[in-house]
Amino acid sequence: MTISLPNLPFEKNALDPHISERTIEFHYGKHHNTYVDNLNKFIEGTDLAGQDLETIIKKTSKDASKTAIFNNAAQVWNHSFYWNCIKPGGGGAPSGAIAKKIDSDFGSYEKFTEEFKNAGVTQFGSGWAWLVLKEGRLEIIKTLNADTPLAHDIKPVLTVDVWEHAYYLDYQNRRPDYLGAFITHLINWDFANSQMK
Repeated sequence: MTISLPNLPFEKNALDPHISERTIEFHYGKHHNTYVDNLNKFIEGTDLAGQDLETIIKKTSKDASKTAIFNNAAQVWNHSFYWNCIKPGGGGAPSGAIAKKIDSDFGSYEKFTEEFKNAGVTQFGSGWAWLVLKEGRLEIIKTLNADTPLAHDIKPVLTVDVWEHAYYLDYQNRRPDYLGAFITHLINWDFANSQMK
């Protein structure tokens, strides 16, 4: 079984004006696709060939000799998760189980958005901001480069990509504006709710 590039859950132009079709073409069509291609090359002929992404990530995360495999596998997984975290006409306050959990664990939706945006803004260099479920509580964490909560046995619920390729064509150096648009217009709360199980 080779690792394949998953289909986007929306059309490439569906997130305009918040994320442009041009950004999607580069981010998904070039960056995400390259991680898939690299990973397949790296695992070909090894005992990892035929394994699923989560298994590859867990087997390579603490092995320095397999850093290149881990980085590409984690980036394939992180990006596939990220595409599901956004949708046209998304964003705003959630409903359902996650809304109650956000209120109980953060105090309010407003407090959550402040902390989530701050995590993305303050992630130095490239990486990710995550809403995760840890020991029954929602928490916000950051990961550097390709690192992923999966490698630490933490359940991801929502993520935002803060590598420059996620936003630079549309926002240049204005990462806070990209994060504001993500929160206000793009979060797929239905998907986040599905991750609460």
